[in-house]
Amino acid sequence: MSEKISDYKYKTAVAIRFSDIDAVGHVNNATYLTYFEDARLNYWREIINWDLKESGVIVGRSEVNYLKPIMLEDEIVCYVRTTRIGNSSFDIMHLLVRVTPNGEEICTTGKTVCISYDYSANKSVPIPQKERHKMIEYDEPRLILNTN
Repeated sequence: MSEKISDYKYKTAVAIRFSDIDAVGHVNNATYLTYFEDARLNYWREIINWDLKESGVIVGRSEVNYLKPIMLEDEIVCYVRTTRIGNSSFDIMHLLVRVTPNGEEICTTGKTVCISYDYSANKSVPIPQKERHKMIEYDEPRLILNTN
C-alpha cells in the first residue's frame, strides 16, 4: 500500500491514551484497529452523514502495515478515504500520521473492508445510494475503484 497524504481530504485527531502503550513504550499493535475504527466513524458521521440506525456497517476484513512505531508523546492524526465501492462492500484506507515540526510522516497504513448490513435481516445489503454518492463525491471518482 503506497499511499500519499495528498490523496486524502479527511483527517481527524487521535488521542493516545496511557493504556495504549505497551511494555517497551510504544502503542500496542492491537490498538491501531481502534484508532482506525474511531477515525472511520468520524468520517461517516462528519462527511458521509451515514445513518447507522437505518443501515448498519460491519467489518469484513482489516489489514495493518506498521511502518514506524508511535510513542505516547507523539501527536498523531488519522487520514481516511474510500478507495473501492462494490455492491454491498467497500474499502476504507487509513493513514496514521505523526505530526512533527518538519511536517507529517506516515507511521501506519491500513485497509478495512466494510459491508453494508441489515441487522434485522441479518444479512448484507446494497450500500445505500445517498451514502454511496457521498463517498464517491467526497473522495473523488478518480481515486475510487467502482466495482459495481
